[in-house]
Amino acid sequence: MRQHKAAAAENAFSILTVDDDTIMTSTVQAYFQRSGYRVDVENDPLHAIERVKEQHYDIMLLDFLMTPICGDQVVEKIRQFDKDIFIILLTGHKTMAPPIRTIRALDIQGYYEKSDRFDQLELLVESCVKSIRQLRTIRSYQNGLTAMMNSLPAIYHLQGMDDLLDSVLNSAISLLSAEAAMLLLENVPSGNQPGSIQRSKGTENIFPSGEELDSIKKQAAENGKLIQDRSLYFDLNYTGRRTGLLAIYLKKQPEYWQCQLLEVFARQTAAALDNILLHTLVQQKTSQLDKAYNQLRNSYTEMIATVREIVDAKDFYTRHHSDRVAFYSVELAEALGHDSEYCERLRVAGLLHDIGKLGIPDSILLKPLPLTDEEFAVIKTHPAMGAQLLSGITWLKDIIPWVRGHHERYDGKGYPDGLAGEDIPQQARIIAVADAFDAMTSDRRYRSSLSLDKALAELEKVRGSQLDPHFVDVFKKLVTETDMWQRAATIINLGFAEEENHGK
Repeated sequence: MRQHKAAAAENAFSILTVDDDTIMTSTVQAYFQRSGYRVDVENDPLHAIERVKEQHYDIMLLDFLMTPICGDQVVEKIRQFDKDIFIILLTGHKTMAPPIRTIRALDIQGYYEKSDRFDQLELLVESCVKSIRQLRTIRSYQNGLTAMMNSLPAIYHLQGMDDLLDSVLNSAISLLSAEAAMLLLENVPSGNQPGSIQRSKGTENIFPSGEELDSIKKQAAENGKLIQDRSLYFDLNYTGRRTGLLAIYLKKQPEYWQCQLLEVFARQTAAALDNILLHTLVQQKTSQLDKAYNQLRNSYTEMIATVREIVDAKDFYTRHHSDRVAFYSVELAEALGHDSEYCERLRVAGLLHDIGKLGIPDSILLKPLPLTDEEFAVIKTHPAMGAQLLSGITWLKDIIPWVRGHHERYDGKGYPDGLAGEDIPQQARIIAVADAFDAMTSDRRYRSSLSLDKALAELEKVRGSQLDPHFVDVFKKLVTETDMWQRAATIINLGFAEEENHGK
């Protein structure tokens, strides 16, 4: 009994006693005030209703028979706006007690028959106090969970490490109005060697350091958490990966539900920190991969340029032919709606489409006069020879069919495989249009270049026989309705100027 009185005094539970008998209310007030309760009295039931509206009370001790209204009517009106107050109904005689169904319907917590002893009433009040404490704990836990859930978006949001640490520490302090919080992170990715980070908020120098902190970290790691007086330490461990320690210092000894709530918060913090640490590590690795990729890409570009220059060096008259074919091919592919990756691979194929000519004897390749049938047969081997040359380079294997097929004809009369129509790789059909157009508009040893109008007329002649008809239509539209022709000339002229300057 004394324990209950001490607890009541510590929590300062409030009671409103209502009875039209002033002696009764004064007696009840004196008795329960000695037990540590805060007790107010009211002798008018209507005034009592207004007091409950204006002021919070935990418990009401309410007489049943009063004027101008009875106790059950008072409860009925109060329940319209206050569902939480605990009500004990008092009566002078058991025959005047309200029926059980009324007590249940009005959510009345107890019934007491008046006597000159208040032991039974005190037990009822203490039972109410226990229930109120439990409800307070539940509501505190619910409010804490709500606050924690509201804090999680900020914690889980991918952000800078400093912002994340601030979010965690601020949430930890506000969750239970703590005095201080500290985060100690280990193995944080930083440059070549992982490091550690320690950050705190609130009361300074309240947490241990040095060997004492090392001992706490060890104990927390072994048990998941460590509670020392008002300090709580949680090992941050998510799916077996330890990231550090979360420390929280409360204003008073923690209750069981507070420890549970903070343990849930610590698990969420561990998951969020693990997430951002992995994200940071991925970013570092991605940066390293990007650097390596750029180096590889530069080497790749240099190699492509070197091979193209070797091909062009064989014949002055076809110099930059590969550049122009690559340019026209990409322009046509973009007009057909292909993405950048497709166009980039096509550009490479355009640059290397004539690589097989490296295997053609100069006596045939550089002959200023028309070729004999035997010599032309040798020339016709260059697509297959180019495919063979590229077959030894793994990252160029996808363009091999395009290089091999750029002299196939839409009607099936081309070489080296006699493919027709859609059986010819699409990229090869695009290169074929670009190759034919550039061949006609470039000077060769055995003839001068054709005018633009004549070149377009020739494309129309071979539309559907040598070349894909749809691709020819789109290409002719590009030449006549855009500045592609002018841009091609500019690009090639710049290339010649660079070579001349380099030669000087």
